[in-house]
Amino acid sequence: MKERLIAIEEKYKELETELHNPEVANDVKQMLKLNKELADLKEAYDAYQKLKKLENDLEEAREMTKDPELGEFAKEEINNLTEKKAKLESEIEVMLLPKDPNDDKNVIVEIRGAAGGDEANIFAGDLYRMYTKYAEKEGWKVDVLSEEHNDAGGFPLVEFMVKGDRVYSKLKYESGAHRVQRVPVTETQGRVHTSTATVLVMPEAEEVDIEINPNDLKIDVFHSGGAGGQSVNTTDSAVRITHLPTNTVVTCQNERSQVQNKEKAMQILRSRIYEAKLREQEEALGSERRSKIGSGDRSEKIRTYNYPQNRVTDHRIGYTTKNLDRVMEGNLDDIINALITEDQNRKLKEV
Repeated sequence: MKERLIAIEEKYKELETELHNPEVANDVKQMLKLNKELADLKEAYDAYQKLKKLENDLEEAREMTKDPELGEFAKEEINNLTEKKAKLESEIEVMLLPKDPNDDKNVIVEIRGAAGGDEANIFAGDLYRMYTKYAEKEGWKVDVLSEEHNDAGGFPLVEFMVKGDRVYSKLKYESGAHRVQRVPVTETQGRVHTSTATVLVMPEAEEVDIEINPNDLKIDVFHSGGAGGQSVNTTDSAVRITHLPTNTVVTCQNERSQVQNKEKAMQILRSRIYEAKLREQEEALGSERRSKIGSGDRSEKIRTYNYPQNRVTDHRIGYTTKNLDRVMEGNLDDIINALITEDQNRKLKEV
């Protein structure tokens, strides 16, 4: 650990020196690159400075034990500093774990009503509302990319982008099948039904992340359709893009302009292909995938929302909370923090 911290300190100081170079100051692209590298190292660099100070203070406290008048005070100070040092070293261990390169990215979330008919679509709508509330609490921005409405309420499908600080680092654990147990509005005899909705969280893919050959695309335009089949407008503004090599199909009709719908459809398409590519890489690594919290596959049941008992259970880590009402209002911090902690613990065991 010490060797890595020394290397980080040297690199940090090297980057600071480079940033003061007049040639770099005139190169905006290089400045942004160096500032990002510096920001990535800052947390570990600052922690190492604290660690060095603690070690220095400990050495001074040990010297003080030789003084008869200060001996008792010095022993107490040594105990206090030793505890702080152990805590800081544990935090540094987590900081030095391999970083997910996608953690800083925005995400595209796709929610689909699955098993359970109308109730599944209504639950998909509830999950969408839950995530938008959580995004609001985090100070993130939500932008709906595509939505299909259901006459009974909710969504057979809704796709939206979440933009903000380190969005993927928190929402990446949400991919999978979410199960709800409750009495549907349509149930006349008060029986509890089980329905599911699937969630897929994809890191936003930039053009540099995934290259798409325009010749591999089939683009269709058509009239936008609203809830119940009515036309949203009379122009051919809706866009359907098919990526022929992978047979990936994306439709976007939320915007009034064909150009805007095409841009959003391409955003979704890039992210879907990028996510599939990441999945292939992880499956090839095998052991890393087994160490992950869940497979990220939309068919894997990850969480149950039990309304009669006001209970939410995450099956991957055995976490249960009796605050379902608060969770559905976007209070996801406890669940997501528990998932992050478990993920870090598994990585520490591997290391």
